Amino acid sequence: MRTEEDLLTVRHAVRAATVAVGFGLVDQTRVVTAASELARNAYVHGGGGTVSLDYPREPSGRRGLRLTVTDEGPGIADLEAALTDGFTTGAGLGHGLGGARRLMDEFTVRTGPGEGTVVVVTRWAVR
Repeated sequence: MRTEEDLLTVRHAVRAATVAVGFGLVDQTRVVTAASELARNAYVHGGGGTVSLDYPREPSGRRGLRLTVTDEGPGIADLEAALTDGFTTGAGLGHGLGGARRLMDEFTVRTGPGEGTVVVVTRWAVR
């Protein structure tokens, strides 16, 4: 993701992936919203980055969609604060990371000053 247009491409790709996995409209919207927030954070705060999509499957056969959003920016200095609603270092509303965490079933962040940030989120389809 290097341009505003890339953010739109991410949204379209994630929407298509949610349909392929079999998510209903509400879960499609949740995943696309989380992806949009995370991609925008990587673009604005991390200077760009990448989004990869994976399709995990549980032994029971349940399917999911996993997004890995990576940037090589300065990292998140205070992750706990960044996950708090209303916290922002920019002009946004401060719901990005915390909102993405609430919208997805699984959420992990690896970050550190000068190390960039990797956010991995997964949503599982209802069987």
